[in-house]
Amino acid sequence: MLNEKMIALGTARSVIRELFEYGNQRAAIVGREHVFDFSLGNPSVPAPAKVNETIMELCQNSDPVQLHGYTSAPGAVEVRQTLAESINRRHGTNYSGANLFMTCGAAASLTSCLHGLCNPGDEVVVIAPYFPEYKVFIEKTGAEMVMVPADIEAFQIQFDELEARLTPKTKAIIINSPNNPSGAVYSEATIQTLADLLTEKSQSFGHPIYLLADEPYREIVFDGTVVPYVPKYYPNTLVCYSYSKSLSLPGERIGYIVVPDECEEHELVFAACAGAARALGYVCAPSMMQLVVAACAEETADLSVYAENRRLLMEGFEKMGIECVAPGGTFYIFPRSLEPDDVAFSEKAKSLDLLVVPGSGFGCPGHVRISHCVPTERIQKALPVFQKLVDLYK
Repeated sequence: MLNEKMIALGTARSVIRELFEYGNQRAAIVGREHVFDFSLGNPSVPAPAKVNETIMELCQNSDPVQLHGYTSAPGAVEVRQTLAESINRRHGTNYSGANLFMTCGAAASLTSCLHGLCNPGDEVVVIAPYFPEYKVFIEKTGAEMVMVPADIEAFQIQFDELEARLTPKTKAIIINSPNNPSGAVYSEATIQTLADLLTEKSQSFGHPIYLLADEPYREIVFDGTVVPYVPKYYPNTLVCYSYSKSLSLPGERIGYIVVPDECEEHELVFAACAGAARALGYVCAPSMMQLVVAACAEETADLSVYAENRRLLMEGFEKMGIECVAPGGTFYIFPRSLEPDDVAFSEKAKSLDLLVVPGSGFGCPGHVRISHCVPTERIQKALPVFQKLVDLYK
């Protein structure tokens, strides 16, 4: 007897992937230039030149056995120390390499943390709109996902709704800021209020509530928006980071977990995350990419492209009468659909070969996600198609 849950996960793609595959099918029929695919968050901006230069230098000047061999399970010591020093410079922290565990991207960071922290029957809280895979990650641990409804006016946290869902079973909360799909950045006031609430509830319940800060979009922000560094506000924070977006390296699967010394029983928490990574089969993060991100830790891809794409879409939507909360970061915008049924709206867009993801999959119906990490020319060509979609509702 096979595992029925795994069969279901393996045969039913996410709505994002379904749209992406549909776009590939349509492109084969009508031509790629006639399909306006805003489904997948796959960076279109190339990695910084230093990334390829570092790879070439490593390949030419390193011992190939050492370069492509295993590192220690938590990651190469010198890499972890270099990245810790970079974090300290940027965020005023005092980490050493011992606070970092290198991972195969943010998904591995989150799953290692969740499996390390959670027991069957625990609860993990997510704030809508949320990345759909959170549910898969959480339920695989035997824990239950608890959703806080979205604040559709600003996409901050509705604290009355959050407090009502915190129970003695609450083991952790996942926050994602800048947020996929809304692009919202949690303000310092939001983070401080969250920290105060979790401190109070942890004391009341007699155990820590851990805060998992999922931060792959930290560097992609607009108009001077500042992303608070969460561990400075709440000590029981684990940071889950990936270089997929900032360095445009999604396929290289490289990231890290930060477990601060200030975290309660931090050595045991670190060991639990390491043990979970072992149990999940993550022997070590890709060896060469560890060295690459250490050399490029404070580089980014050309993020100005995303700023221009955002500007074009927001200005175009304003003229068309499409409502949208201005995103503070990421390469997504999350406008309201032109009818309450966001799935029907997405289907109507598909009839124009315009692919947008229904917000229902993110726990926020009545919206759609538009991933604008595409060439700017595609945005310019898509705006008249968005206008045709609007005209269908007149």
